[in-house]
Amino acid sequence: LHGAHDFAKYTRSKGIMTAVTHTEAEYDEIKAAYAVGFSHAAHFYNAMPGFHKRREYKYEGTVESVYLTDGMTVEVIADGIHLPATILKLVYKLKGVENTCLVTDALAYAANEGKPIDPRYIIEDGVCKMADHSALAGSLATMDVLVRTMVKKASIPLEDAVRMASETPARLIGVSDRKGALSKGKDADIVILDKELNVRCVWSMGKVVPGTDRLLHK
Repeated sequence: LHGAHDFAKYTRSKGIMTAVTHTEAEYDEIKAAYAVGFSHAAHFYNAMPGFHKRREYKYEGTVESVYLTDGMTVEVIADGIHLPATILKLVYKLKGVENTCLVTDALAYAANEGKPIDPRYIIEDGVCKMADHSALAGSLATMDVLVRTMVKKASIPLEDAVRMASETPARLIGVSDRKGALSKGKDADIVILDKELNVRCVWSMGKVVPGTDRLLHK
């Protein structure tokens, strides 16, 4: 879009991570975008074309272009529905822990079992969809679901899945001085998981989140 490059230059100058997403940009456009400050691909794979044809010729898509752009980081909606386990494995293999974040893309419905009041949306198969089934509208996953999906379905080591849900995103958005790891001087945000990777207790800023400690006794 007109002015997008100037926008990215400005946000980069202010230390704000700026991302491309939901785009059909091909390699030259992605390369140019990265050069001016678009350092990240949000909702990687979603509403982004891969390798494709126009008439008799073949072209790289946004997906391949992001893979080919060294230094461009990505985030994946790792609920196991937006992206299958095979694609989660591929992102992990090609971009790696240091360049991959897990994001929920969760809607408000993730916090309860309510039904959408907007008739354009439906909840079905554990995800929010457009009522006409033309596309997914958003996730119902919480962050623990993403970690379980990466470990149990995509066969990714637990320590790497946890880093992609904590350390990597904290570093990329510039808050790693206080978030993303358990170390002296940082905020004491702690989650205890059991062997099945279910949440058992949560601390925020060193204090138990009310209601979560009861899970320790189950």
